[in-house]
Amino acid sequence: MPEVFHVKLREETGTRKIRRLRDAGMVPAVLYGHGQEAVNLALGNDEVKTMIRHGARVVDLEGAVTEKAFVRELQWDTFGREVLHLDLTRVSLDERVTVEVVVELKGDAVGVKEGGVVEHVTHTVEVECPVVAIPAKLILRITDLKLDDHMNADRIELPEGVTLVTDAETVIATCAKPVEREEAAAGGEGEPEVIGRKAGEEEEAEEK
Repeated sequence: MPEVFHVKLREETGTRKIRRLRDAGMVPAVLYGHGQEAVNLALGNDEVKTMIRHGARVVDLEGAVTEKAFVRELQWDTFGREVLHLDLTRVSLDERVTVEVVVELKGDAVGVKEGGVVEHVTHTVEVECPVVAIPAKLILRITDLKLDDHMNADRIELPEGVTLVTDAETVIATCAKPVEREEAAAGGEGEPEVIGRKAGEEEEAEEK
């Protein structure tokens, strides 16, 4: 069941008015798409948090407008704690959309038994899918990932009706031996030792 946003029309566009709107527990948003005029809306902050917690991407708008909308973009504050603004696009049930989806690694790589460490290089990919069937996450099984090897995006398991938009050769995960501290330190050998100036020399340098 899709999340529901109870929305109000919003006329506030100035910085101060938007701040007052947020202080009142509302989040500004814009609804656009399908060749129709963009509409400025205000949503309840609690409903936005619920949508994020449930990982919803498609919502039903009720109140000032009655639409089905796709959450295209969230704008967060500097600390990533509060949503400052939402971009919503109108969608129909039979529409396909391009979305960014999280990739989760599953399994124990065989390369780990050989002393390797798995690095999750790319955490999200873009896919195209029906708006009513947006996957919450995608799975890449890394059981066969060997030492000094990698797995690309074309190895990700895609649900029926979902197609990969990201380049299939994009590296998602690698397995390699960790760099030893001694080797890292060896790379710095031969560096000249920095000798501190004497007090008088420092003062002379500053005067120059």
